[in-house]
Amino acid sequence: MSLRQGAVFTATVRDLGSNGDAVIEHSSGRVVFVPGAWIGETVTVKVTELKSRFARGQLLAVDEPSSERRQPPCQYHGQGAVQCGGCPWQFMSYAAQCAAKQRRVEAELARAGIESALVHPLLPSSLEFGYRNRAQLRTDGRQLGFLASGGQKLVDIEHCPVLDPATAAHLQALRGRLPERQWRPSRRGKWTRIDIDAELGTSLNQRLPFRQGNDGQNRQMQDWLRSRLASQPRERKVIELFAGSGNFTAVLAEMGFVDIVAVEGVGEATEALEGRKLPGVDVLTRDLFAADAYPQLMRLHGDAEILVLDPPRDGLQGADSLFGARNQPSHVFYISCDLATFCRDARVMMERGFAPVEVQPLDLFPQTPHVELLAHFCCDL
Repeated sequence: MSLRQGAVFTATVRDLGSNGDAVIEHSSGRVVFVPGAWIGETVTVKVTELKSRFARGQLLAVDEPSSERRQPPCQYHGQGAVQCGGCPWQFMSYAAQCAAKQRRVEAELARAGIESALVHPLLPSSLEFGYRNRAQLRTDGRQLGFLASGGQKLVDIEHCPVLDPATAAHLQALRGRLPERQWRPSRRGKWTRIDIDAELGTSLNQRLPFRQGNDGQNRQMQDWLRSRLASQPRERKVIELFAGSGNFTAVLAEMGFVDIVAVEGVGEATEALEGRKLPGVDVLTRDLFAADAYPQLMRLHGDAEILVLDPPRDGLQGADSLFGARNQPSHVFYISCDLATFCRDARVMMERGFAPVEVQPLDLFPQTPHVELLAHFCCDL
């Protein structure tokens, strides 16, 4: 039987996709991605979109629910066009969320050539709710909130359970100004963006400087790096890529490394890092996505024995040129916010003679499919 748009059928969820949607197979063999369902559940779905190799669907009913399914704590949660899409996994217990992330990490790393014995159990967040120290809101001057799952409609949010108290206070202060003529978008169909941050306050149509969105989990990330570097001689040169304003640079300086080269492409971040005057740190502003960025850096700093990096979701663009240098570091500590690009870069490193020592998954954003990876690679060449 062929699959048609609008078709309704019942099936059992076999897996979860990279974006957290349920993976369901139609009798035709076509895979259908459906938000709001979980592995092992029997569900009834309606096909809403057909692609050449897969389809998308809408959850109509959960016929046989998972024992871990729960009532979402947030009244705005959902997968519809008028519901907030920010925390798509709220309908499942936190334990089930962590287990799903662990399974996905182990499966993807195995495909990349990293055996499961090297993958540690995921580090859960101490706070399932009330952890997030920043958020990006949208407003039309009358309503204030987050975009719905489809990204077309604005969901007016009075409160958000994942925000920490200070960030939630910013949301309430902004809501107290509604209606606000100054927040009306300049173009029809667009939204005015307001960033809020527990420490940095609010910003209108201008991104606040980046920092990790979960303070407690960020401390675990810093502690992981600190413990893995503890045995390294402090005279070894360290090069840090995507240093930002010094989230991990401060750890390196505090540990007493005397020769640290911190590289970042955003001038505002490097100015902030220089202003911290961390001992032993030389700050460089470089576009790390430029075609010749890594060859130039390795010509200048090929004597670095330790590499620390925390790239954005795109990962290392041109990893082959970084790890193909004549002189390359012996140890790489890779903090990744995207599993797919991490696997891509890990393959390159292993082809260049680096062996994975360990991978530590960490749950930075509960209620979402996102997972952070902390990895150590070693090269004895």
